[in-house]
Amino acid sequence: MSSPFPPPDYSPSEDEPFMNPQMTEYFRRKLLKWRSELLQESEETLQSLQEGGLQEADIADRASLETDRSLELRTRDRERKLISKIDAALTRIEDGSYGYCEETGEPISIRRLEARPIATLSLEAQERHERLERTHRDD
Repeated sequence: MSSPFPPPDYSPSEDEPFMNPQMTEYFRRKLLKWRSELLQESEETLQSLQEGGLQEADIADRASLETDRSLELRTRDRERKLISKIDAALTRIEDGSYGYCEETGEPISIRRLEARPIATLSLEAQERHERLERTHRDD
C-alpha cells in the first residue's frame, strides 16, 4: 500500500477529515525528519567526544570542558528519550491511533500536533493531568 504524498506546501487544516491519509503521511514524515535530525546530532556528539581527549593543561579549562561535556551528554540523554517517544508516535501512526487522545479518544487539535507531534493527550487532558500532578506534588 503506497502512502499518498502530500504536496511540499501541504499544511494540515481543521477543514479536512481528521487523520486522512495525506495528513497521516504529513505527520509521519515530520516525525521521521525530526528523528533523523536527532540521530545526526547524536552521531556528531559521539564523534566529538571520541576526538577530544582531556589535553587541557590549565585546570580551569579542563573543568570547563568537563562541564560542557556533561551538559552535552545530558542533552543527548533527553534526545534519546525523545527518539523513543517519536518511535512510539510512529507506531501509533501504523496502528491508526495517532492523533487521538489516550484518555478521551477525542482528536488532538492539529495546532497541538504541529507544535508537539509526539503528543498523546489533548490540550484539555494534558492540562488536567498537570493540575493533578501539581496537586499531588503539594501533598
